[in-house]
Amino acid sequence: MKHVDTRKDKAALFIRILWPIMVTQVSMFAMNLVDTIMSGRVGTDDLAGVAIGSSLWMPIFTGVNGILLAVTTIVASLSGSGQKDKISGTVTQAIYLAMVLALFVFISGYFFLEPILSLMSLTEPVHHISFHYLVGLAFGVVPLFLASVLRNFFDGQGFTRITMIITVAAVPFNVLLNYGFIFGNFGLPQLGGIGAGYATAVTYWIIFGFSVWMTFRVAAIKHYRIFLHWAKPSWNHWKEQLAIGIPIGLSIFFESSIFSVVTLLMGAMFTTVTIAAHQIALSFTTLIFMIPLSISMALTIVVGFSVGGGKIEAAKTYARLGVFGGIGFLAVGAVFLYFFREQIAYFYTDDPDVVMMAGQFFIIAIVYQLSDAAQSGLQGVLRGYKDVQIPFIIAFTSYWIIGIPAGYLLAAFSQLGPFGLWVGITLGLTFAAAGFQLRLRIIQRRAELQFKQG
Repeated sequence: MKHVDTRKDKAALFIRILWPIMVTQVSMFAMNLVDTIMSGRVGTDDLAGVAIGSSLWMPIFTGVNGILLAVTTIVASLSGSGQKDKISGTVTQAIYLAMVLALFVFISGYFFLEPILSLMSLTEPVHHISFHYLVGLAFGVVPLFLASVLRNFFDGQGFTRITMIITVAAVPFNVLLNYGFIFGNFGLPQLGGIGAGYATAVTYWIIFGFSVWMTFRVAAIKHYRIFLHWAKPSWNHWKEQLAIGIPIGLSIFFESSIFSVVTLLMGAMFTTVTIAAHQIALSFTTLIFMIPLSISMALTIVVGFSVGGGKIEAAKTYARLGVFGGIGFLAVGAVFLYFFREQIAYFYTDDPDVVMMAGQFFIIAIVYQLSDAAQSGLQGVLRGYKDVQIPFIIAFTSYWIIGIPAGYLLAAFSQLGPFGLWVGITLGLTFAAAGFQLRLRIIQRRAELQFKQG
C-alpha cells in the first residue's frame, strides 16, 4: 500500500483494499447463514435456539473483536509513517492479549450463561439447544481470537486478499461440518441446531491454521517472524492497544448488542414463531450489511494510513467516498428487499406464519439499514483518526439510552408489538449516525489545524 495523489488513484486504491474485505465478510457471514438455514430445516425450536445462542454470542465476539481491531489501526498508522519495524512487536503483544481475553470469556460463560438463559421465558427445547449450541461454540473461542489478531495484522498493511483467501477456503469446510453435525452425516452424531455450534468451532480452528500457515508462506509477511520471535508480555503495549481497542470494542458491543437484546426481549415477550421470524429478517439484513461493514473496515485502513502519513486531504476524500458508497448500496438493496421479502423468508423456513411475520420485519429493516450504513462508515473513518473515546459515548447513548428503551416501550405499550423493538433499533442507529457525523467534522478540522501548524 502506498500514498497516491489523484482522486482516481484514491478510488482505485480504496476498491483494491475493499473488495477482498467484502468477500471475506460475506464469506464469514455465510457461515452464520448456513447455521441458521440448516437449523431452520430441522425445526422451529432449533431455529429459535440457535437464534438465542447467536444473540448471546455475537455481542461478545464483536466486542472482543473490536478490542483487537486496535491492531488494524496501529499497524496502518505505523505502515503509513514508515515505522514497520514496530509492527512485529505490536502483533506479538496482541496475541498475548487475545489469549487473556479468551480466558475472560470462558470464565464469564461458566458463571453467567445458565443464569441468563434462565431469566428468559424459553421453552425447554429452545433453552436446551441455546445452551449446548454455545457450549459447542466455546471450543473455537481461542483460535477465533488469535485468527482475528492475524487478520488485523494482514489488513492493517493492506494485504486484505490474504484474509479473503483464508476465509473463502474455510466456507466449504463449514458447510460440510454443519451438514454432518446437524443432520448426522459422515458418521457424525445428529445434534440438530446444537451441531451448528460444534461445526463453527471446528471451522474457527481451520481458519486459525490457515492464518498461521500464511505468516510463514507469504513473502511480504514472513520477514516479521511472527510465532518465531517471542517478546515478553508488555503491559505498556497492552495499555496502548487497550486505550484504542476498548472504546472500539464497547462501541461495537453496544451496536451489536441492541440486536441481541431485541432478540432476547422477543424470547421473553413473544412466541417462538415471532423469534424465528425476527431471526430470519435479522439474518438476511445482516448479510446485506456486510457490504457497508466492509466499507467501514476499509475506511479505517486507508484513513489511518493517510493520517499516519500526514495526508489529511486524502483522508477526507476517502471518508466521502466510503460513507456515501455504503449508503448508496443499501438504498439499492432496500428496493430489492421490499419486492422479494417473502421469497427470501422461504429460504429459511416453510412455515407460512413465520414467513408472513418475517416479511413485516423486512419492511421496517429497509428504513434502519440506511442509518446503519451511515453510522458504520462514519465509525470506520473515526477509527482511522484514532478517535474512539467520544464515539463510544455517542454509541452508548444512542443504542442503550435511546434505542433499547424506546423499542421496549413501543413493544410493551403500543399496538406495534414486536415490531416496536425494531422501530427502537431504527431510532438508535439514526441518532448514532447524526452524532458520528458531528464528531467527524470536529476531528477533521482539528487534524487540518494540527497539519498547518506543523
